[in-house]
Amino acid sequence: MCQFNLTASTEFILMGVTRQPEWQLPLFGVFLIIYTITVLGNLGMIILTKLDSRLHTPMYFFIKHLAFIDLGNSTVICPKMLVNFVVDQNTIFYYTCATQMAFFIMFIISEQFVLSAMAYDRYVAICNPLLYNVIMSQGLCHMLVGISYLYSTCQALMFSIKIFTLTFCGCSYIAHFYCDPIPLLPMLCSSAEEIELLAILVSAFNLISSLLVVLVSYMLILLAILRMHSAEGRKKAFSTCGSHLTAVAVFYGSLFFMYLQPKSTHSYDTDKMASVFYTLVIPMLNPMIYSLRNNEVKNAFFRVLSY
Repeated sequence: MCQFNLTASTEFILMGVTRQPEWQLPLFGVFLIIYTITVLGNLGMIILTKLDSRLHTPMYFFIKHLAFIDLGNSTVICPKMLVNFVVDQNTIFYYTCATQMAFFIMFIISEQFVLSAMAYDRYVAICNPLLYNVIMSQGLCHMLVGISYLYSTCQALMFSIKIFTLTFCGCSYIAHFYCDPIPLLPMLCSSAEEIELLAILVSAFNLISSLLVVLVSYMLILLAILRMHSAEGRKKAFSTCGSHLTAVAVFYGSLFFMYLQPKSTHSYDTDKMASVFYTLVIPMLNPMIYSLRNNEVKNAFFRVLSY
């Protein structure tokens, strides 16, 4: 049954990942495991970089904030999503939906620019090693992260306020497992073309500008590595970039899959799968990417355990 003229007292109904009853319990178990690993991995990374003094470097400062963003993004989405697997109708209050959307937008944009700040950090570390501590000062690191949070918060508030100050009409069913702007736009009484165009322009700017910083940084890094005469130096340079390159490839790959699909094949189902990947799977993978092949993190872990 559809509800009309939705107001601030109205509840939306999230359709979830799937409506197939036989998949509900298995998917609940899978996503509960994913969320548990995400919380343990990212919380562990935050605590580790806080406790071990040897990890008080710019690189691990950014990794700590990336872990905080991943933990936040997953927590905003996953607990409510898990509820959807065990109830008949997963309702979400009007203002709760607006809050979830705002935090989701904030975290996803923050991740893009923190990843680009990390690329710049790797560029300075490899191309200007003697000036690294001078350039990547504590003040600059805090400024880069602070600007990322401030910029993403402004955009999150802008889109949430623009959408939720308008009136919703028609069905209260959201064809997604969280309050994403795209499935909400067709539910607005008035034309959503202006908001949709703004969303496309802002998303394109965020994606291109943050990725451009990453690409330019790694082009300069590659040139610096090719000029190195020592094979050991090249190996060390590549090893310092490997984890970040993997995280960038996985994150931007999922975003490009989401935004660059042809309209003929574009559907809410493919959007859901891409969303699952960059809101739930990537936050689980990032702590593994930065720890499994990183001896500094492993050594820090054993040092903290031995205290």
